Amino acid sequence: MKLGLISGYSGRKINIPIKQVQHAENLGYDSIWTAEAYGSDAVTPATWILANTTKMKVGTAIMQMPARTPAMAAMTAMTLAELSGGRFICGVGASGPQVVEGWHGTPYGKPVTRLKEYISIMKQIFRREGPATFDGNMYQMPYTGPGATGLGKPLKSILHCEEDIPVYAATITPAGVAASAEVADGFFPVWMDPEQYHVFEEPINKGFAKAQAATGVDKNLGQFNIAPFVSCVMGDSVEECMVPIRGNMALYIGGMGARDKNFYNDYAKRLGFEEAAIKIQDLFLAGRKDEAMAAVPAELIDACHLVGPADRIKDRLQRWRDAGKKGHVSSMLIGSGQPQALELLAESML
Repeated sequence: MKLGLISGYSGRKINIPIKQVQHAENLGYDSIWTAEAYGSDAVTPATWILANTTKMKVGTAIMQMPARTPAMAAMTAMTLAELSGGRFICGVGASGPQVVEGWHGTPYGKPVTRLKEYISIMKQIFRREGPATFDGNMYQMPYTGPGATGLGKPLKSILHCEEDIPVYAATITPAGVAASAEVADGFFPVWMDPEQYHVFEEPINKGFAKAQAATGVDKNLGQFNIAPFVSCVMGDSVEECMVPIRGNMALYIGGMGARDKNFYNDYAKRLGFEEAAIKIQDLFLAGRKDEAMAAVPAELIDACHLVGPADRIKDRLQRWRDAGKKGHVSSMLIGSGQPQALELLAESML
């Protein structure tokens, strides 16, 4: 199992801690991941990091699919892969309707359909077996719909990318996980209890079966990376270390989406915290955010993240090691601003 580092997206000002990134690279971290919401993009920081590192892979977690055509995403990925000697990983995701329709001004549509078509087009472009064509529900190449001139023609990438470009997907819904297992090389669970792989097992196997039916080639966990985001906060008090994680999980479980369409709330229920998920959402949507934070179960935080004194974190890492041996976790993507925590994990895992 490998270690990665989450860089995230910027606030008001862009601050890429290159010294910390290079320190993580020297510690043996395998990858670092950038992100985007509705401010800085994910690609430019990834490019900057690639230019300032030599060994570490750099991925996007995520590039928002509705913000780019599949061909543009493929062009970006091929360019960065070639310039970096194969160190770029392309992570894509649907984002959410608030951002897609409110910021990008484009229909949210069907996220699972978009994911399958998007990655299929990207990989067709990578292969360069012929001019890229596609006739799907959300994408057509060449485009022949309203406003088309009729002059579009199938094209093949001018750039011959000779580097392998893994494509990961951000999703947690059963249908999304199945689609990822079918067409992608890995996926990012926003959190994961390493002892509850069964939450994903059925949709992953379903996706593998579809991939094999389509290609005739067996697909299994050896060719599919599961890379959850794991926060690590080190300190003397377990409860105090949980505070920043509580805020993040309350936001996602309680407020990331409408009451009847919150994928993270549904995911918390599948992890066994149905009663808590309902309570967190009720409190958050009522504007009682502090109470929503307090309602996030310590057991849920502890199952999915690493908190507390150094010795406790070392002990809790065994759960992740066991999952890694089974192929249930390929990479732990660590979110931590503490150099000592990154060093502890590297010493314990690498």
